[in-house]
Amino acid sequence: MPTVKANGVELFYESAGPEWAPTVVFAHSVGCSTDIWDAQFAALSDRYRCIRYDLRSHGRSQAVDAEIEIEDLAEDLLGLLDALAIDRIHLVGLSIGGMLGQAFALSHSERLDSLTLISTTAYFPPLEFWLERSKTVRTQGMASVADIVIPRWFTEPFRQREPEILAGFRNRFVAIDTAGYARCCEAIGRMDLRERIGAITTPTLIIVGAEDPATPPAMAEDLRQRIPGSEMVVISNASHIISVERPDAVSAQLAAFLARHEPEAPMTSFARGLAIRRSVLGEDHVDRSLDRAGTFGMPWQDFITRYAWDEIWGDPTLPRKIRSMLTLAMMVALHREEEFKLHVRPAIENGVTIVELRALILQSAVYTGVPAANAAFRWVRETLGEELE
Repeated sequence: MPTVKANGVELFYESAGPEWAPTVVFAHSVGCSTDIWDAQFAALSDRYRCIRYDLRSHGRSQAVDAEIEIEDLAEDLLGLLDALAIDRIHLVGLSIGGMLGQAFALSHSERLDSLTLISTTAYFPPLEFWLERSKTVRTQGMASVADIVIPRWFTEPFRQREPEILAGFRNRFVAIDTAGYARCCEAIGRMDLRERIGAITTPTLIIVGAEDPATPPAMAEDLRQRIPGSEMVVISNASHIISVERPDAVSAQLAAFLARHEPEAPMTSFARGLAIRRSVLGEDHVDRSLDRAGTFGMPWQDFITRYAWDEIWGDPTLPRKIRSMLTLAMMVALHREEEFKLHVRPAIENGVTIVELRALILQSAVYTGVPAANAAFRWVRETLGEELE
């Protein structure tokens, strides 16, 4: 279990994506854990180094019963970055994650390339409410408030449609350290960043669910007015944990915003494409191709690495799984055996199941002909062999 000591606290974190890429760090809501970012991790880790972590007293991070302020949570993040030797990041925070994000932008702007604030606010009165919440969970346990808190995170249609997701959130919520959760509630109640966030200079995107009862669009609009040059997006049919309820919408907004605020790239288009090409096809295959190219073939290797792999495979619009399926379907249609076989195993690595691969070939038979599909079935057997059994 990867953990680091950050600001005196053991924090659990997860990392995905190429280490050379710009880094995106995700900070979750109070009462939640890293799982709220599952969809965004999958959508962005092709092009970015994605890191998500459990806040202190949440998930698999250390439980701490000590008075804290929002600024302390920002220092936890700073400690995480220092421990991982990461200089600059794009920071994405939801709810309390967005609150610590504001504090981080005020104290450590030199470490940020962009800031995304989701379902959050700079001020969350009244203090008495949060003190009462703290007292309740300390005396009666997390389960005493679970059925009050969690339904507010999702719209009614989503709750009816996805009972298993809600059950998972409830199970994780009641497992949170009571004292640590109480301390976070108290910090939220004492927080008031309104008069300070006008000093934020980091490019900022604000995202809010149209039906969020906890941090409604009016709170997001207040942030927009106070943070110079910030942008705001309201996503329909969504409540508070919008990254789970409307994952595709959030991922699309993030991808577009991050692309516009990437730092000066330290790597060339060829280097980025080469890293993506190796991650899909494997280092051995790519290195053999480059070694065999020679002076005559190297311009071709340069061309396909920059255009096919950086510009196309590196485009975050389509997940790698979809790109793999499209590539295989086109190779069936064009009867390109060598290229089809080259992409079969990478497709499996990119999430295409054997059942989906079979369905792809069956559909190809309808549109490209039975002989083409028959050949594709043979190519799969020759490539995967016993793995099909």
